[in-house]
Amino acid sequence: MTPAATATIDPKEAAHFGTMAADWWNPHGSSAMLHKLNPVRLRYIRTAIDRHWPGQEQAFRPLDGKRALDVGCGAGLLAEPLARLGASVTGLDAAPENIAAARAHAQGQALTIDYRATPVEEMADTGFDLVTSMEVIEHVADPAAFVAALAAKLAPDGLMILSTPNRTPLSRLAMITIGESVGGIPKGTHDWSKFLTPEELTELLEQAGMEVTDSHGLAFDPRTGFTLSTNMALDYFLTARRKA
Repeated sequence: MTPAATATIDPKEAAHFGTMAADWWNPHGSSAMLHKLNPVRLRYIRTAIDRHWPGQEQAFRPLDGKRALDVGCGAGLLAEPLARLGASVTGLDAAPENIAAARAHAQGQALTIDYRATPVEEMADTGFDLVTSMEVIEHVADPAAFVAALAAKLAPDGLMILSTPNRTPLSRLAMITIGESVGGIPKGTHDWSKFLTPEELTELLEQAGMEVTDSHGLAFDPRTGFTLSTNMALDYFLTARRKA
């Protein structure tokens, strides 16, 4: 099925990110910002994993025996680290070009990851222990349906982690005015009006039967790069689980 026929995928967004596929793993290319984001993403995810499944804080592979789903995986910048943490990983992306690049890179790293150019709402598999979707919901056509589809894939005791830009003057300045002119973000990547506030995303999660258990901001310091922060004005993470 083509992206245009699905409920949440925006075909224009899929095409935009598909054009970046060949350059996705170049840390100095069109995805340079994602490479800079990835270390702090992984720190946040590892902390959330250790909190949700205690007792493995010193383990190299805390996700051994667990299934992870990364939605909007691009060419695998997050899916590959999740696999190295021990998870059996499925990665979904709207752009077939990204999936092809992801498969080729994983093969070169001797990693087995199930990559699919499949919308999350059309995937039959459920019961994932970990569901992640980083910097994706601001690009979908129907955020509420997208969150509901993510929640439907989660195991009863599973963990969901999302990140997205906040809709604030700071995010418009940093990600569009500066980021898409001189900051290395490809022009047309963001539509500020589609950014969700933490309150809006929390409401969508609650409507999908989830409860938020943690929230953190993502800040940028020219001296140190991206860092976790209590300030969520630029970008933020939400961790959620099913309501008890």
